[in-house]
Amino acid sequence: MNNKIVGVDIGATKTRIGIVQDTKIIKEADFPTSSTASKQQILDELTTGIEEIAGSDFYGIGIGVPGLIDEENGILFDLLNIPSLKEVHLKDHLERHFNKPVRITNDANVFAVGEKMFGEGKLYKNLVGVTLGTGFGCGIIVHHKLYSGAFSSAGEFGNISYLDKTIEDYCSGKFFLQHGLTGTEAFEKARNGEENALALFKEYGSHLGNALKLILNILSPQAILLGGSISEAFPFFEASLKKAMEDFPFKKVKDQLVIKPSNTPNIALLGAAALILAEAPESISY
Repeated sequence: MNNKIVGVDIGATKTRIGIVQDTKIIKEADFPTSSTASKQQILDELTTGIEEIAGSDFYGIGIGVPGLIDEENGILFDLLNIPSLKEVHLKDHLERHFNKPVRITNDANVFAVGEKMFGEGKLYKNLVGVTLGTGFGCGIIVHHKLYSGAFSSAGEFGNISYLDKTIEDYCSGKFFLQHGLTGTEAFEKARNGEENALALFKEYGSHLGNALKLILNILSPQAILLGGSISEAFPFFEASLKKAMEDFPFKKVKDQLVIKPSNTPNIALLGAAALILAEAPESISY
């Protein structure tokens, strides 16, 4: 049986497509997402992109998107910064066109599933994948399985009130923008030893530590794996994050917790492919 899987990562500015075979990406490409275009144009560009890189020589298609999804029926709702993709029956559209199985979930869930199948998450029965980028997303693995809730919205801790705003305002790229920097700019300045940037990451780590305590209280996972662009700066906020978590009331729970950044390249494409692999016959499971 064909063991090639197409993984797709749809973002507001760029769509990436890769072919995954034997745990490796053997071919990939990307193109700008026409985020302000019509629904039909976006669907046509996605279909053409998959055809150009994979033809019909694959088993199935897994897709991660930034928004709410009816996972069972593969319907997209309210995708971040792609206004025309509302109540889009993407699964039906692609399955009719390619005659292959299609699975879709949000990008934070894709990260968690990818880590569980291909990365550090292999070691843990219960884990949470936290994406630190433009927003603050969480994917939840319970007893080795993704728990995504209604419309793939489980784990939206970023929307919870925190201080004068929300967790996302203090634990994503929004925190740095409030100080006149992108997360990437702050990271560069911190690597150059600039005191203001180092202080900024120290504060950021304290806020993130408070958010992770909330996750620990509710889910008590064995591991919290960090992804997204800001996770690359982990050495600059690791100490303050752990200090903020010192007052967690259950020492045994806190001490068993592993917190580390992902070191799995191309996790978005691998995670998307993992959606198909999780349901695939043993003959193509990795």
